[in-house]
This record gives sequence, structure tokens and C-alpha cells, in this order.
Amino acid sequence: MDEKRPGEEHEQIPPAEEAPSHFIRMKTFYFIMLVVVLILCTAGLTVFALTFGDEKAVEVTSPQRSEFQKLYAAYDQLHAEYYEDLDDQELINGAINGMIDSLDDPYSDYMNKEEASQFLEGISSSFQGIGAEVQERNGYISVVSPIKNSPAEKAGIMPGDIITQVDGESIQGMSASEAVILIRGEKGSEVTLTVKRGESAEPMEFKIIRDEIPIETVYAEMIGDNVAHIQITSFSENTYDELLSAITDMEKEGMEALVMDVRQNPGGLLTTALDISNLFIEEGKEMFEVQAKGEEPEVYMSSPGTKVKVPVTLLIDGGSASASEILAGAMSESAEIQLVGEKTFGKGTVQTASDLEDGSNLKFTTAKWLTPEGNWIHEKGIQPDKEVAYPEYASLPILDPSVELKDGTISENVRTAEKMLQALGFEVGEIDGVFEENLQEAVEAFQEENDLEPTGIVTGDTSFAIMDALRLKIEKDDPQLLEAKKIVMEEAGISAETEKETEEAATEDAKE
Repeated sequence: MDEKRPGEEHEQIPPAEEAPSHFIRMKTFYFIMLVVVLILCTAGLTVFALTFGDEKAVEVTSPQRSEFQKLYAAYDQLHAEYYEDLDDQELINGAINGMIDSLDDPYSDYMNKEEASQFLEGISSSFQGIGAEVQERNGYISVVSPIKNSPAEKAGIMPGDIITQVDGESIQGMSASEAVILIRGEKGSEVTLTVKRGESAEPMEFKIIRDEIPIETVYAEMIGDNVAHIQITSFSENTYDELLSAITDMEKEGMEALVMDVRQNPGGLLTTALDISNLFIEEGKEMFEVQAKGEEPEVYMSSPGTKVKVPVTLLIDGGSASASEILAGAMSESAEIQLVGEKTFGKGTVQTASDLEDGSNLKFTTAKWLTPEGNWIHEKGIQPDKEVAYPEYASLPILDPSVELKDGTISENVRTAEKMLQALGFEVGEIDGVFEENLQEAVEAFQEENDLEPTGIVTGDTSFAIMDALRLKIEKDDPQLLEAKKIVMEEAGISAETEKETEEAATEDAKE
């Protein structure tokens, strides 16, 4: 019976056995050749498209996600029609920055390679700059707190200051990372910050010489009556070990009570804050909770290990943020340690820093944290058990040493000088911003006490001397520290005469 292939004319097939075999071999050969030709043609077209057809290449490699089509269309149109050449990397960085900005979260940030490097320096052993923690809020760069003994602190930068310009360049609208790149610089170089302090105050200029900023984060001293004062200025990689060493040193000096201090501490590493919290909280008690989107809170409990055994109080203020607030919440709610000072900053979120392939970094909020009792303190802060405000003179603006204040001058700078000298114990008359005879006499008396020429004019070295004297007074007559010391002495059952009695006993022993 004859067979017919689809599409072929019906014909007789010769009876010879070789014929069908010969016919099949020929068709296979043609088929293989056809495939080879098609492959070569396809390869040629692909090379041509990739070489000369930019638009087609973009279309081939673009991810097939409909939500990005508007982004691709904008990218292509800018490339095709913008009047200048464009940097693809800048366009991509700008797009990512735009996504981050749309979160309206001051703690989320995209950092290019240079900015990411600066960020990592903040938790390393040192960096070069002025030494101030800043953040972006509502389009402005504000100071969370200056680092202790840094050029920023010595120049008079204070928590809450808004930096409007760096070396005359406006930084309004910049991210914190972008601003930090301008503010930081090589040791010995000078930077001029224009700062606004308060609602109606005139902008002030600070000329600051950058320096090496060591990340030494723990400062300890005995403050009398067998009470130790330990200040933590940030939570960095080595802070826990620094604190253990400081506690050991204070124990050797006879510590019977301890005032911990996280005032003007802007935070740092979460793991460090937990390690330190563990020193003050009994094993098995809650330290804090982390709650990610759509999940139940993850509870962190205290563990066995070294514990501080003497009574403790904790100093806080408006510059205490993030990790400082984790410590404050844990100590207050799980160890019933009294908090003294002023309400904390109020940062109740946790950020994760994710490195990207090119060295850039995406830092964004991944969760919120809660105190042991389940309180979310974000934008609320933590209230102290004993509220003690700083005196007004502790937050006065600086005196500009380049300006002369003398008899007849009327200005806000004169009012500031009046308040400073009054706080230092000099009689200045009515505080009204008018430089009159009483103020001149007070300036002359101050100059004589400080071995300065008694000109009666506030400028140059006299301005610096007044500010230095006031800073020393603030440190010596710290009302918050004195109150915290009083409370912890009561808890420890220490009499104010203990230290005096110890010294007298030591003297008697020496005589014997």
C-alpha cells in the first residue's frame, strides 16, 4: 500500500531498497544546513543589535516588571532628549535616593561608595572631622550631640543646633550622609559652619579646626563620697570593654555607688547597648523587644555574666538617643534604676545597613523596638524619674570673638555677655542688651582675675576666656549630676561625711 506524507504529491516509490534510505539522508543534510544558517543569521542580528541598537538592547535586558516601566520610560527619554550628556551612575543613585526620600524617614539613607566609607568610620576607632553627630529632619541638618572633647564641643556646638551652611554652601535639603562629607575633612583643615540656634536667633558662624577624633567612648572618675561617675558618649565597637575596664578601676578606688551618664549620647551599635544593659539587669529579665512588620515582637532577655553590684542611677537628656534610650528603658523598667535629668530624644526604630555590590550602602529602618513593658518611645522620648533642668546659662549662644562689645553697644551679643558674666558671679546690672557702665566694670574685673588687660571691652581673648570659664562652671556645678549623686548615695546608705571620715582615719593610721 502506498503512503503519502502530509503536503506531498502522491507518487510511486521505486521498489529498490536503497531509494528510501537515500531520500532520507538527503533531507537530513538539508535540514542540518538550514539550522546552521539560521544560527549564524541569529548571531549576526544579535551582534548588530547590541552594537548599534541601544534602544533595542535596553528593551532586551530590562526586567519584565510592570511597576518599573515608568522608570524605564523616564530614563530612556532623558537619555534621548536631555540637552547635556548624562552620567548613568548619577541617574541610578538619584533614583534610589528618591525612593529613600519618599519613605519620609530621617533614619533611612542611601550612601554612595564615599558616603558609605564615612559611615563605617563612625563605628571604627577614629576618624578626622569636627566630632558631631548630625541627622536630617524636615530638610534641615541638626546636631544630635557633639562628641565629648571634640573640636565641635570646644567651639560651642550644642544639641539641637541647625547647620544651614558649610563653608558658605547651603546644605538645606541634603541627606545627613551628604552633609557629613562636607563637614568632615583632613586633620588641621578649617571648616566654617553657619548655625541657627533657637527660633528667632540670628545665624552664628563657627570656625572649627578639624582634628583626629578618637572614638574613646567611656570616661570615669570618682566624684567624692565613694561615688563613681562613668559617662558613655557613644556605643561603638570597643565601648563594652572600655566600660568593664572603667568599672574595675572605680572598684579599686573604693566605688560604693555609681552614676552612669548617657547625656548627649546619640547611640550607636545595638549589640553594644544590649551587652551593657546586661551588666545592670538580673539574669532572666527582659531587656527590650524588636518588632518587625507583620511579626510578633522578639524579646531579648538578660543572660548570666558580669553584673554591677552597687546602687546605680542613670543621667539622661535630650541628646540621649537610640541605643542610649534602649539602655535607659531596660535599666528603668527591668532594674528599677532611677533616671535623672531631662526627657530623651525619642528614637524607637532599628536600622539595617546593607552593602551593595559597588561599595555603596542602603541603610533603612527594618523594625521598631519596645521597652521591656512594651512601650514605643518613638518621637516621645523617655521621661526621667527625677527631672532636673540645666540652668539657662548652660545653653547660651557663643560670643563671637571677632566682634567688639564695648560701651554704647546694643545687641543680642551684649545680652549674652551679661548673662554669662552674671552666671560667673559678676554684677552686671540690668540684663537688657545695652553695654553700660556696670557691664564695663564687670568685664574689667573679669579681665583682672584672668590676667588679661583690663580694657572693659569684650572681644578676642576675653570672649574665649568668658566662654571657657562658663564651661568649667557648668562641669563643676552640674545640677543633674549632683542630684543623681544624692539619690544614689541615699540608696547605698552613704553619708556625705564618709569620704571625710575615711581621710581622717587614713591620717590617724599614718600618725600611728
